[in-house]
Amino acid sequence: MQSIDVSTFIKSFFDVSKGRAKYSTIRDRIVSSARIDGIHACQLIAAMLIASIGLNINSTEAIIGAMLICPLMGSVLAMSLSIASMDGKLLRESLGGMATQCIICLVTSTLYFSISPLSTETSELLTNSSATIWDVLIALTGGFAGALGLSRRQEPSTLISGVAVATALMPPLCSTGYGIALRDSGMALSAFYEFLVNVVFIGFGATIVLVWLRMPLVADIDGDGRVTDEERAEVERYSQALRRNLMIGLVIFAIPCIFFSMRTIRRSMAQNGTVFEVVDSYDTEMVTKELQIVLPDFVEYRVGVEDSYDEESDTVLQQVVATVVTARELDAEEQDGVRSIVALHVDDVDVVSFEVGEEITAS
Repeated sequence: MQSIDVSTFIKSFFDVSKGRAKYSTIRDRIVSSARIDGIHACQLIAAMLIASIGLNINSTEAIIGAMLICPLMGSVLAMSLSIASMDGKLLRESLGGMATQCIICLVTSTLYFSISPLSTETSELLTNSSATIWDVLIALTGGFAGALGLSRRQEPSTLISGVAVATALMPPLCSTGYGIALRDSGMALSAFYEFLVNVVFIGFGATIVLVWLRMPLVADIDGDGRVTDEERAEVERYSQALRRNLMIGLVIFAIPCIFFSMRTIRRSMAQNGTVFEVVDSYDTEMVTKELQIVLPDFVEYRVGVEDSYDEESDTVLQQVVATVVTARELDAEEQDGVRSIVALHVDDVDVVSFEVGEEITAS
């Protein structure tokens, strides 16, 4: 019986060169998608208006529709191609194109939110104003899938549309415009950072595919139309150094996402009614023991962070809420005593609430 070489099978199974289009075809597809003209600008403005309205009224359908017609992905893929092929001219053009598109998007969204009568921070606005590790993973895999689709002999347009929706380049720019319109620099910077995270890691995912496919390097350094062995060797050294520095820069750039991710986890737990205790900060165990001593009818003590909506300022506020559950209703003097105990251990407590409940015993 003939043995199966596992490594050979895996390499053959995941050989992305199968069905690959010509290098010139891949390049033409990407470069043409990054071209900016009047029609491109009008399409961008229309997409931004639809996305801004969708974020403003919390309409997921409108946001998805805007992402489907948004042409921002072309410039991102062009930057990936320029890095993979060491094409300095294309890199300058794609960076200039991306900057131009960002200005158009920010002006459009800022003007819309400046005149919109709705100023409430919807859940869609909040979701698209804070980058997390999940955004990094989605952008990375989305860029990988997008470049892989463009490299096929038959370009799968449905895949590119799906990538555009999944990676969500446009909503963070809309949220940035919202922050600018309301002069909320914190939100504007946070949302723009999310946009940059999406751009950078979509580009990195696409670059992985293009390098994997061995896109030819632009080795004509002096522009004389001839490529010498010295030029080819020098470009190869530059390429390796660039990729190494790019990896280091990506790791550093993604560090803030970790902190945003932790905040998102805390908010999710609070919204789902899950109490996440910080023992070192709140002394939960110590407060519980003290309340058991002073309150014979004590049942439970918990403390956590909760979101609340302030109608006057039209913002979502976070409060540290301590909850004391007893078998009977406490009088005013007993409640004051409990508040004193909690305040002694939890300096930043905002609310101490009281509930009546029965102790749960194990069956």
